[in-house]
Amino acid sequence: MAATAHVTPDTPAARLRARLESGRLLVTPSCGDALSARLIEDAGFDAMFMSGFAVSAHRIGAPDTGLISYGEMRDAVRDICATTRLPVLADGDTGYGNAMNVRRTVTGYARAGAAAVMIEDQLAPKRCGHTKGKLVVDRAEAVNRIRAADDARRDGGHDILIIARTDARHGHGLDEALARAEAFHDAGADILFVEAPHDEAEMRRICTELPGWKMANMVEGGATPILPPGVLAEIGYHHAAYPLTLMSAAIRAMQDALEALRDGRPPERLSSFDELRRLVGFDDYYQTEQQYSDRRPD
Repeated sequence: MAATAHVTPDTPAARLRARLESGRLLVTPSCGDALSARLIEDAGFDAMFMSGFAVSAHRIGAPDTGLISYGEMRDAVRDICATTRLPVLADGDTGYGNAMNVRRTVTGYARAGAAAVMIEDQLAPKRCGHTKGKLVVDRAEAVNRIRAADDARRDGGHDILIIARTDARHGHGLDEALARAEAFHDAGADILFVEAPHDEAEMRRICTELPGWKMANMVEGGATPILPPGVLAEIGYHHAAYPLTLMSAAIRAMQDALEALRDGRPPERLSSFDELRRLVGFDDYYQTEQQYSDRRPD
């Protein structure tokens, strides 16, 4: 009997892992809904990040201050993953409770199709990492969240990567943030994310002193300098997320269009109706529909 060749599962997590192992910086624009996810894939990126800031704004029109629930975030993961074949790295906030809630979050995100889930060490209700009012839990509790995340995927047989985020730089300094991140790695995290370093020197310390894959968060107007992808790669980052770029651009474009309509002017820089139909999926729908119809397309 011939031996059966080993086939690597073609899961979102497997595709993300292979991309990170390539050694090239992974740049991920962030989506907040299924339409923005479709646009990211259409633009030719290799993966995307699902931003909690963006989901909270898109889904409930509220700030990223812990108001959105686990169920709403999981549903957003499901809707986004159903729209794209790209790996989706999804914001899991604090895990929405204690270690048992973290386990549920990891399991729910994996079943919804996420390639990675991010768990952070903030005290609930959490805050955007570049706004005021951030507090973190003690180190032991923070590490237990990552242990619980790792246990959940192992016990459930889920292929999902864990991004471990610390916001300790804000109130406890970079040394504490680095100590937490190293402990997260030891607890099973795949990607380490030290939020809001204040300058390039701190970013270099993060990449030099920590093991494994590192993530940079490029928030326009935030505490961290916005560096070109080539510089981020040279420093030692493996993943650069842009959590607010698309939403900021979309808000400005919608404001400009609304201002024009209000003032009686035709809005500028609109997508054509043909392009709009393509982007939201009409062309694919009609093509598939023809398999089940004897009628010719209009």
